[in-house]
Parts: sequence; structure tokens; C-alpha cells
Amino acid sequence: MSENLEIEFKTLLSIEEFSHTVDYFQLKEEQFFTQSNYYFDSADFQLKEKHIGLRVRILSNNAEITLKIPEKVGLLEISDALSIEEARQIVESTTLPGSGNVYNKLTILGIDKNDLRLIGNLTTKRAEIKLPQGLLALDESWYNEQHDFELELEVDDVVNGKKDFLALLNTLNIKESPSPNKIQRMMQSSKEKD
Repeated sequence: MSENLEIEFKTLLSIEEFSHTVDYFQLKEEQFFTQSNYYFDSADFQLKEKHIGLRVRILSNNAEITLKIPEKVGLLEISDALSIEEARQIVESTTLPGSGNVYNKLTILGIDKNDLRLIGNLTTKRAEIKLPQGLLALDESWYNEQHDFELELEVDDVVNGKKDFLALLNTLNIKESPSPNKIQRMMQSSKEKD
């Protein structure tokens, strides 16, 4: 289990900006990995109402369930490790675990795990680079017939982190394009499809 405060800045990229950033950091195809995110909420969107995200993430050799809760600065991330088999079982049955730190926090928040259902999924091809400023993630994502590109910088300090993020965008000659988080983009595209 891990519990940590996530502070990140992000911007959507055009395909040209994405390609330029890949070239700038000399990223190779083998540095990218794929992750599948499966998002859960209740039929009446109890989590969305509280600006909380709940996802199961499956990578090539591990998986996790994560609850993201807004804090004054950043997001509190509560995660439980899962085997790939456990994660697939959760997604296929749309039944969340009845124990663990995520379950305990949902209970404290007054949210019944049995009310939660799979609301969508998003697949991301990601490369991560440790920079002096923080952890840079370069993402290419697919969801609901959408395809987008994003740059994220995860930092320890909100004030210096914002300055570092803007300086990085300046270096890369990228204009900041505010980026809703992945669950918001996936949800918005679901509405547009209906």
C-alpha cells in the first residue's frame, strides 16, 4: 500500500509537439510502456461529485487500484498493489475488493463499494524521464475513439514546480494547453458519444 501526495502539472500536446518532445529527450520506442486504466463510479456519480477518481491500472507485470482525492495542494493517492489476475477479475466482474486501504477509505467516505461500476477505460503508452525538476511523463492515450497526447511533470513543491513546468514548456517551445485529467477526458468523450 502506498499513500502519497501527488503534485503534477500537465498540458495537452499536438502530435507535432509530442514528436518534438520525443526527439528532444531522444526517447526510443523501447522506453515506452503501456498501461490500461479502468475507471469506476456509481450510477449517480458519487465519486465525480466529490472530485474523486478511482481506477484499476494494469501494466505488463503488475497492477494496482488507486483512489485519488483532492487536497488543498495536489491529490492524495491511496493505492493497493494487485496481481494482474486480481485486477482483471475486478474489471471483468466489476466487483471491487472488500478489504485494503482503498476499500477502507471508500468506507470512511461513506461510499458503498457495491454501488460502484466500471464507467470506462483508457489506454496510455507512456515514457517517464527523471529530471532535476521532477518526473516527466510523456503520454499517448486512446479512449472512446479519441486519441491525444500529454506532458506531465510530477513535482514535490507546488510553487517551484509550476515555475519549473513553465520553464520546461518554454525550453520545448510548447504553449500551455490546460489538460483535464484522464478520467475527466474519458468521461467527457463518453458524453459526446451518446
